[in-house]
Amino acid sequence: MVKLIQKFLQLASAAAVLGFASPAFAVTDIMWWHAMSGELGRQLEKLAADFNASQSEYRVVPSYKGNYTEAVTAAIFAFRSRSQPAIVQVNEIATATMMAARGAIYPVFELMRDEAEAFSPAAYLPAVTGYYADAAGNMLSFPFNVSTPILYYNRDMFRAAGLDPDVAPKTWPELGEAAKRLRAQGMACGFTTSWPSWINVENFSAYHDLPISTEANGFNGLDAVLDFNNPVVVRHIAQLAEWQATKVFDYGGRATSAEPRFQNGDCGIFIGSSATRADILKNSKFEVGYGMLPYWPDVKGAPQNTIIGGATLWVLRDRPREEYRGVAKFFGFLSKPEVQAAWHQNTGYLPITRAAFDLTRAQGFYDRNPGTAISIEQITLKPPTVNSRGLRLGSFVLIRDVIDDELEQAFAGKKTAQAAMDSAVERGNRLLRQFQRANPDR
Repeated sequence: MVKLIQKFLQLASAAAVLGFASPAFAVTDIMWWHAMSGELGRQLEKLAADFNASQSEYRVVPSYKGNYTEAVTAAIFAFRSRSQPAIVQVNEIATATMMAARGAIYPVFELMRDEAEAFSPAAYLPAVTGYYADAAGNMLSFPFNVSTPILYYNRDMFRAAGLDPDVAPKTWPELGEAAKRLRAQGMACGFTTSWPSWINVENFSAYHDLPISTEANGFNGLDAVLDFNNPVVVRHIAQLAEWQATKVFDYGGRATSAEPRFQNGDCGIFIGSSATRADILKNSKFEVGYGMLPYWPDVKGAPQNTIIGGATLWVLRDRPREEYRGVAKFFGFLSKPEVQAAWHQNTGYLPITRAAFDLTRAQGFYDRNPGTAISIEQITLKPPTVNSRGLRLGSFVLIRDVIDDELEQAFAGKKTAQAAMDSAVERGNRLLRQFQRANPDR
């Protein structure tokens, strides 16, 4: 009987130890709301899976929430009901809006410091850090998918039209002539673009060293005033509208809606995000060529450098402390050169760190895949000026919609280019003043 009691006590003691120890082996889930679908979404899920497999304490759980606007809106509503994720992916033009939500965000530089995780802005490309840092150089969010617009062209159709398949159009006049040749060859349209405002107003302005607004494109204060209705931008929009009439240029819609027109062979040239490369290569049945964004050669200083697009990862407050430890570990994982290099090579997004760029080059990726370094060369073509380092304007998600609306009016022949750009500036400035009034302490 004594032996039985001793055995029972030993088993009870072992069970108690296991009972006390079991919470230490519990995995902490970290919700990550994002806006990536298709091939990019699969690459994102692979990142999370690779991190989860690299350790046993944390599990990043990606959840697709629609486009960028839908993802941010969902996070805002979730925050009000205390069901927000730890991480949300937010597009670059919403930076000023996120900065205004001070009580809701956990600045990344504070998170990494609090969790004693290595994090140095100097390790990241200057074109990236400048966009997502405060005036003191502190990183507010974690750079994730960084892109810039480049030119893609159908090398097979270039050959058929008697164009050199090894030479991309460098200027807008050259692009217009190539597009006319493609039309004459029977293509439904010469060229099209995605993201109308981002490419034809925002990046166009940066590439020609022209301002979008006063106050250093909003970096110097909320009292910025839009002023992109200048003669160079107006002439460019007028030329696109003229080409629209003969389908040399053919407007394909907002956001990414024009992308399939290039992939299915309707249009011979496409200007879109460098990160579209993954989907283009997956879905196109022809040989793809790459080129830099075209410029008008008579504009002094052009080409300058393009600006970034894409999105960044913001950390939301009021989550358990153990989740933040996992978020910091995850960001450290994402910063590893080999992880960043693979992400860059598989998607077309820029590497966010110098080490990832150097590793990709050392691996021979750029030599094996001509044209894949164009996005980096273009964004670092010249040292950024006050006009070409990016935008930090409140409510710019809404302002971009306004610009797209006015561009559509011009392309449809309902307004002149000047009238459309004047209206875009006027309507956009009303939104800026509303944002300024709503944030008087910034």
